[in-house]
Amino acid sequence: MSNKVKINLLGLATIFCWSVSFPLSKVAMQHFSPYSLGFLRVCIASATLLIIGRVTGSRLPKKEDIIWLFLAGFCGFGGYLFVFNKGILTLTSASSSIIIALTPVMTAVVAHHLYKERINYLGWIMLGTAFSGVLVMMLWDGVLSINYGMFWTLGAAVLFCMYNHLNRMLVRRGYKAIEIVTYGMISASVILLPFSIKGIQEVMYASYKMIFILIALGIICSAIAYFLWSCALSMTKNTSEVTNYSFLTPLFATLLGSAILGETPNMGTVLGGAIIITSIVIFSLKGKEQI
Repeated sequence: MSNKVKINLLGLATIFCWSVSFPLSKVAMQHFSPYSLGFLRVCIASATLLIIGRVTGSRLPKKEDIIWLFLAGFCGFGGYLFVFNKGILTLTSASSSIIIALTPVMTAVVAHHLYKERINYLGWIMLGTAFSGVLVMMLWDGVLSINYGMFWTLGAAVLFCMYNHLNRMLVRRGYKAIEIVTYGMISASVILLPFSIKGIQEVMYASYKMIFILIALGIICSAIAYFLWSCALSMTKNTSEVTNYSFLTPLFATLLGSAILGETPNMGTVLGGAIIITSIVIFSLKGKEQI
């Protein structure tokens, strides 16, 4: 299996795992508060990643890199989950995922300046076309309502853009994917520690269904998803080759929202999804240059 195929498979698997988190988070917040949900989710993810790291031989972080790992934990997990959960309280799964789909555009622009990653004219056109697919989904029947949740979710997209580049930097400093995610997730647990007491109280009174959803969010949507994402980023020479898969999130999130929450996909989802998938395929094949 070629390196390119591995990157594509890792990107697709990650986006699917993350897409599950949109409807599951809405269900979980029928019982958990957005703050305690974030804390509990990163704690479960941290325990899972420590086990994986034990098996794969993770190394301790260098003292000079602790601040960068802590910052990555804030941008990718602690701060991200805080604002993500706040935003999705008042948005549908589709609406939230649409705003998060801004992340690859931000990431591509920053990578263009930081790492001199060249995206040719066709690549920029495909990024714009992919986002136009997002807009088709957004505007088809007015699914995206203007409320404060939009701004919280936009903040989540900005934070995740920052995480993508911190991840890339830490890879260049010699860290393995499992190490970056593990220490970042542990840092997030420390950041969200003020919500631990309420989180424990809510777990004590949670139903088996809510406990199952919480575990799924922690293991599948956090630990496994972020590990696969970091693996993909560590294997590519061009950040956009991985992050462009984020454009698939609205399609997956809408379909999963339909299955889990009964949100019925419309023709906008079908048409927008087709535009997004086509754009990503062309971008992956023809849209990138290396210098």
